[in-house]
Amino acid sequence: MLFNSFHFFIYFPLVVLVYFLLNYQYRKLFLLVASCYFYMVFIPYYILILFGLIGFDFFAGIAIERTSAIKKRKILLALSIVANVGILGTFKYYNFFIDNVTIFCNYFDFNIPPVYYLNILLPVGLSFHTFQSMSYTIEVYRGNQPAERNIITYALYVMFFPQLVAGPIERPQHLLPQLKTNFDVDYSRIIYGLKQMLWGFFKKIVIADRLAVLVKQGYGNIDYHDGPSLLIYTYFFAIQIYCDFSGYTDIAIGAAKVLGINLGENFRNPYFSKSIKEFWRRWHISLASWFRDYVYIPLGGKIVGRWRWFYNIMIVFLLSGFWHGANWTFIVWGALHGSYLIIGHFLKKTFMPMSYPIVNKRSLRAILLNITKVIITFNLVAFAWVFFRANNLLDAYDIITKITFFSDFDPKLPLSILRVNDFSSLMVTTVIVSLFIFFDYLMNQIVTQQRFLPNRKIGYALFASIFVLILIFGHFTDTNFIYFQF
Repeated sequence: MLFNSFHFFIYFPLVVLVYFLLNYQYRKLFLLVASCYFYMVFIPYYILILFGLIGFDFFAGIAIERTSAIKKRKILLALSIVANVGILGTFKYYNFFIDNVTIFCNYFDFNIPPVYYLNILLPVGLSFHTFQSMSYTIEVYRGNQPAERNIITYALYVMFFPQLVAGPIERPQHLLPQLKTNFDVDYSRIIYGLKQMLWGFFKKIVIADRLAVLVKQGYGNIDYHDGPSLLIYTYFFAIQIYCDFSGYTDIAIGAAKVLGINLGENFRNPYFSKSIKEFWRRWHISLASWFRDYVYIPLGGKIVGRWRWFYNIMIVFLLSGFWHGANWTFIVWGALHGSYLIIGHFLKKTFMPMSYPIVNKRSLRAILLNITKVIITFNLVAFAWVFFRANNLLDAYDIITKITFFSDFDPKLPLSILRVNDFSSLMVTTVIVSLFIFFDYLMNQIVTQQRFLPNRKIGYALFASIFVLILIFGHFTDTNFIYFQF
């Protein structure tokens, strides 16, 4: 079920109403059933995959806790990880692997028998709930989380509908105890949750979906656009993917908060970052921390030699790129971010003055320096987004070439983006995006930091205005969230 569908606007109020009317002992079971229905709206029989993984990991966690022999515990953990990665690999990477093996063999004139391709759709959110499941068995193995004995509670941990298909990826220590807590109706918490949901809908329906139309025209017809236009489309996509994904996260966190459950923060104004390192502390926080805790640190983290450290960074970001999709464009995207961090390490000494702490952070020099850092970081991130959005590496190369050399640009003619698209729609979108960049920081303070405006009437007026803007400028097409494909 899509958050931005009419179906959800009927489903969610009914779930909340029944949830709080039920006796405490029936709430978990009801939420699990509601979550199953939420997921089955997409492709009903795919829920059997989740049931299979839930059952396997549930009993694996109990077996790991009961087993004292280190070798047997490792085998049980390995079986759990292989089951999760195996399902993910089969659905998401099998055809990619077959394609590349075939290309490799054909290049060297190796004769291979005909291969079988899987003509199946990727289950929605498979990458998210497999990672959440793996975090459970890993934490049980490490002794940081007791094995859950109630299969209803564990199943709800994996299938809790607000974050089932696109996160945030939760840890068992954070979510499982909350699922065992009985919450009473708290109107202030419900208001906070609804405010965050409203802001998420604004990001998705007004910003992301409007930009999606423009970006699709640009990246889908590269030959008809010049360099400056493709640069604008690239900036638009940077805003689109942020509003699309963080919008989903806001709706998920807000919906969970209405039900009395706190999900982890996943975004923290990432485009205000002053370095790539800081960007990854603000962007998709739950995934970045997952790779940090379960891949980067076990590899040795930074407490190794310099070159081994660089190796660890690249492994993490290559895996992160591959996690996003079975396409070389995602792998290049991940490699770029890993390279940014490594190159940044070497350039740090060259640009040491930019790294010195500034005593007076409000001085003109400090402000200009920070603005410069933000602009540089944003453009590096936007450059990497080209590979993330392009259909293939050849398209990405053509886009970057046109942007770099301003190919096909004629200063006597208006930009191709103005010649192809409706000018008034473009201007409205540009104004809305410009205002959004300013208000995003303000809304982060009001909503995610749970701070009311000084005057409550002003706060209500602000959110009423947001609701009206959604009705006026919203793009109501039930468009999928970008991260649903991952």
